[in-house]
Amino acid sequence: MGKRRVARGERRAREFEAFVAGAGGRLLHAATLLTGEPPDRCEAAERLLTAALAGTYANWDQLRGEDPYERTRQELAARFAHTAWRHRLPGPPARGLLAQLTPRERLVLVLRLYEGVAEEVTAATLGLPADRVRAICARAISTMRARSHDETGATAKPPRTAPAAPATPTTPAVPATPAAPAAPVTPAVPIAPPAPPTPAGHSVGGPVS
Repeated sequence: MGKRRVARGERRAREFEAFVAGAGGRLLHAATLLTGEPPDRCEAAERLLTAALAGTYANWDQLRGEDPYERTRQELAARFAHTAWRHRLPGPPARGLLAQLTPRERLVLVLRLYEGVAEEVTAATLGLPADRVRAICARAISTMRARSHDETGATAKPPRTAPAAPATPTTPAVPATPAAPAAPVTPAVPIAPPAPPTPAGHSVGGPVS
């Protein structure tokens, strides 16, 4: 009996470690968006995720086919909602992406847009009416768009360039001198036809005596 319990505990530990290795990064990013911290300084997000993972591990054997990621996400949302007052950032110089939103707006926006949770499921998770979730999400998106417009609204003036120098007038080309007419070709001296052959026994000067 003791060996079975030990074996079951070891199997649960291996499965949980594999789950954290695969989903821990995404869950930490979601927690960082919730707390409104910058990614390089997210101590509150790490504490929040650690508590959510501890709850998932404690109920690992009771999942019975349930997705551990969804269970951890529910734990994360519930713990954040319970301690949301701790995550109101009064205005530190370094903030995260969603720091200008209220904790509830951050929670709704992360569940609806980052995690892709359906509106009805988000409403059930937070204990709010669906139309209330819709209104919170719309307000959060409007706030984000307004901030993005404020940051990128000022357009840079185009750089001033010096006026171009006037083009130098082109000197007209000198017309080419016409070529002198070619000299007439002197006809070749005709070659005289060859003399007829001299008959045998005769010299050129006369008959041989």
